Amino acid sequence: MLRYLPVLLVLALWIYAFIDCLNTPESQVRGLPKVAWVIIILLFGEVLLGPIAWLVAGKQRRPATAGGGTPAEWHRSRSSRKWIAPDDNPEFLSSLKDANKKDEALLKDWEADLRRREEELRRSQGPADRRAEEATDGPEDTPPPAKG
Repeated sequence: MLRYLPVLLVLALWIYAFIDCLNTPESQVRGLPKVAWVIIILLFGEVLLGPIAWLVAGKQRRPATAGGGTPAEWHRSRSSRKWIAPDDNPEFLSSLKDANKKDEALLKDWEADLRRREEELRRSQGPADRRAEEATDGPEDTPPPAKG
């Protein structure tokens, strides 16, 4: 297993450099056109020359700014509104209340419809049907108890 480790590390670096090159905007590529860097990474990836050249000389690196070092911090610092937790966000809480009211109204409508249908079913059944329904404990095809 240990003898495969260098091969796996080379492959991982090769894949990382290739994907990094593809995802880098053309404005941040230094020295050569982006297509040339992709070809260099692919051709010289096995001996690590292409990926290392890309990481050292191909991509323009910028130092971390005070506004945020990670992409998430940078994105948060650029947004116009400050992020608010859902528990503290009055817009979110009011939307939950509105959704709850809609759900309650829908449930009341369903319950009223169910009551109406049950009442119609009771009216359509005759008195003999109701007595027979009350007398049976289970389905009609239930076998009689075994004697023994």
